[in-house]
Amino acid sequence: MTDNIDFKKYWNKQKIETQSPKELIEKANEFKRKTRIKLIIANIALLLTCMVISFVWFYYQPEYLTTKIGIIIIIIAILIYVVFQSSLTSLLFTKNIQANAKEQLLQLLKLKEKQRFQQTTLLNGYFFLLSLGLGLYMYEYAVRMTLPWAILSYGLVLFWIALNAFYFRPKAIKKQEARLNKLIAQLEDLKEQLTD
Repeated sequence: MTDNIDFKKYWNKQKIETQSPKELIEKANEFKRKTRIKLIIANIALLLTCMVISFVWFYYQPEYLTTKIGIIIIIIAILIYVVFQSSLTSLLFTKNIQANAKEQLLQLLKLKEKQRFQQTTLLNGYFFLLSLGLGLYMYEYAVRMTLPWAILSYGLVLFWIALNAFYFRPKAIKKQEARLNKLIAQLEDLKEQLTD
């Protein structure tokens, strides 16, 4: 028995599953389609939320200035988020459905860069403005409550915001990044294979 084992020989004999360029491009298009649908649904839900908040403002006519400022801050936060999300559409609505792997890769890398900004800076600002707006909005109603109920109300709202910001958001980001990174890695492999 020899001690010299040729690892390179065994490594080269491994079967590597590679997908055809057409399958990868279809996968990239499917990812973009699903992301586009989620983006449209989220934007519609946020715009409907703005409409409901505006209805509450005009129908119930709050007395305190803090309530009105809170509503304005919430609507501004939502609109900033919607405008940024809408800027992603140029990367998700491609005219050439059968774009080559290099074009798909470039689009996904741009999408990843924009999503990273959205997932960090934009969402942090969104949650801050939303929390501030809700705090100001609730003040008018909390003043009319007894102290324990006011503390409970603010506590529940802050708990819900914290749960979304520190549990659900990171989980969703990690899942979304994993799918996008896998697709990008596959397209990069394909691009390297085509250039070799």
